[in-house]
Amino acid sequence: MTSQERSRLIDQYAGGPAVVTDALAGFPTDQLTAHPIPGKWSATEIAHHLADSESIAAVRIRTLIAEDRPAIHPYSPDTYAAALRYNARDIAPALETLQAVRAGTTQLLRTLTDAEWLREGTHPEHGAFSAEKWLTVYAEHAHKHAGQIRRLKEALVGAR
Repeated sequence: MTSQERSRLIDQYAGGPAVVTDALAGFPTDQLTAHPIPGKWSATEIAHHLADSESIAAVRIRTLIAEDRPAIHPYSPDTYAAALRYNARDIAPALETLQAVRAGTTQLLRTLTDAEWLREGTHPEHGAFSAEKWLTVYAEHAHKHAGQIRRLKEALVGAR
């Protein structure tokens, strides 16, 4: 991956919280925990997932940079959603966490050397997992979930 490609992905990553905030604009607040699409998370569950995932991602990139060939631990988002009662909690702190953790990690990403981008760990489900792989995964993560939030909003508005 070229430095220009990394820079573009870092910019995309940095913009993720704003994309999520935009997707939530106009979302009926009394419907944030609704499941208008069977089998899909609510907007609240998505917000909490993003905060927890971002926190885990921040540890992952730091581990990749600071440790030699670290193990990158998996987790189950669905287990987190249930065990951590995503739908019973306010989304404001989750959105603040997403924003703050991304801001700090973006600063770190912009300082990495070419050699640091190539550092690898091992993920039990994905095998070799480099800092560049991390960036390709997380650059689009919030954007994908923002799309889910928009689809939920459309389903709710269409149902009214």
